[in-house]
Amino acid sequence: MYDVKLLVVEDDERIREILVKYMKKENFELDEASDGKKAIALLEDNKYDLAVLDVMLPDIDGWSILKHIREKNREMPVIMLTARAEEEDKLFGFELGADDYVTKPFSAKELLARVKVQLKKSRRSVVDSMMELGDIKINTEYRQVYVNDKAVELTPIEYSLLQYFADNLNIALTRDQILDNVWGYDYFGDERTVDTHVKRLRKKLLDEGDKIKTVRGHGYRMVVDR
Repeated sequence: MYDVKLLVVEDDERIREILVKYMKKENFELDEASDGKKAIALLEDNKYDLAVLDVMLPDIDGWSILKHIREKNREMPVIMLTARAEEEDKLFGFELGADDYVTKPFSAKELLARVKVQLKKSRRSVVDSMMELGDIKINTEYRQVYVNDKAVELTPIEYSLLQYFADNLNIALTRDQILDNVWGYDYFGDERTVDTHVKRLRKKLLDEGDKIKTVRGHGYRMVVDR
């Protein structure tokens, strides 16, 4: 059902084995860790779609690992596991950036259901922030651009230029309009600045650069069939 990779961090071997067994039945790809140091090492070397994180670990506590995750990844869902049910603990976890909180003892089926809920929320967010223009994809949340599913590195101005074209598909835009909306109304540069950046943008977009058409004596138009 899902093409995702999960991290399960739990020092109790029996609980960890049960969780891994249930998750694998859903065809999830899984990494597991029994302590905080291994968890952090895995997080440094891998990209995960969700983490199931025990609070009480033998070395580094789950709160510290959660802080580490949020410093690097604000979007990945994290479900905390704990043997304590105090409201203060839950509030503390949510303040640190936890997405959900499960108190031991718990049902593996219940946790799996919560995992699926968080994955759906996360994926919905990614879909909502993705703009597709033929073989060009723009992730507006992360300001990342892909051509034929390969990441393209754009400067901030190049990204803003592409975004402006994408927001005005099939509309002929004058150089003055582009300058005002991309560079700002207080920019006093030459209109040739637009031509230079369009040329660079086209080159970085490879074959998809042809979607940005020159409108003779006027400016540019991005043409995409949807």
